[in-house]
Amino acid sequence: MDPRELGLPSAVASPESDDVPAEVTIWEVGPRDGLQNESGIVPLDVKLEFLERLAVAGLPVVETTSFVHPEWVPQLADAVELFGELRRADGVRYPVLVPNSRGLDRALESGVDDIAIFASATETFTRRNLNRGLDEQFVMFDPVVRHAVAEGLNVRGYVSMVFGDPWEGPVAVDQVVSVGQRLLDMGCSQISLGDTIGVATPGHVETVIRAFVAAGVPLHRLAVHFHDTYGQALGNTYAALRLGVSTVDASAGGLGGCPYAGSATGNLATEDLVWMLEGLGIRHGVDLRSLADTSVWMAEHLGKPSPSAVVKALAR
Repeated sequence: MDPRELGLPSAVASPESDDVPAEVTIWEVGPRDGLQNESGIVPLDVKLEFLERLAVAGLPVVETTSFVHPEWVPQLADAVELFGELRRADGVRYPVLVPNSRGLDRALESGVDDIAIFASATETFTRRNLNRGLDEQFVMFDPVVRHAVAEGLNVRGYVSMVFGDPWEGPVAVDQVVSVGQRLLDMGCSQISLGDTIGVATPGHVETVIRAFVAAGVPLHRLAVHFHDTYGQALGNTYAALRLGVSTVDASAGGLGGCPYAGSATGNLATEDLVWMLEGLGIRHGVDLRSLADTSVWMAEHLGKPSPSAVVKALAR
């Protein structure tokens, strides 16, 4: 039998009986976190169609671009033009990443109303990525967050290197919690816990999330962001869901990669996540086949196949 004739998986356990959320918000990062790692510049019209397709597929949040200096990330140098031409779908959020106050000014001039900042849980990565120390990064972010909140913007905080750092190795859980709490206290509405190099395992994920809960952080203010370097992204996501986390970052078709680990295969694929959520009976609002078709379309533009197992299965 053709696997496509089997349709989507039926729920094998109810959310009530399996201690998972009844509904999950998928935070789509493909247009920003996925495409920024592509060496070939993706044309503006392709990016705009990609964003439109993702919205049509039912993604409630589509992280659109980053207002970084064009020399830092050439792929996203068209941020102002992209956001200027973007046709925003009703009910869809289009957050952007901003690195500093200048980036925020450019975002505000473009009419952005949802931003994210990118912090680190380790000293070494903070210095390599931001040219600042672990504590100094907050001095840079504080005016950005306060200005954004004063302008009525929603602010998300990314915490990178939560589960491991390629230079420092394992990261102390209390250090991760401290960084996350400082971002929340600063005014971030939510923090996304990033497994930047894909080394996390489910037990480690549980330990970190439980530590945040023990520190008094509500679960709705936590999100998870996994890379699939060691094939653990779905297992790690399930561990987070079992603890009550209800926002999961993912990238259509598994776009993206990690420059700090040669074997990295990119972000958790949105299609793989949706397939698992379907089987758990968790609401998510995404049309899987429409999304998979979009990932196949984008893969053709990029000239390489999608690494997503579900995209490959549905495309047969």
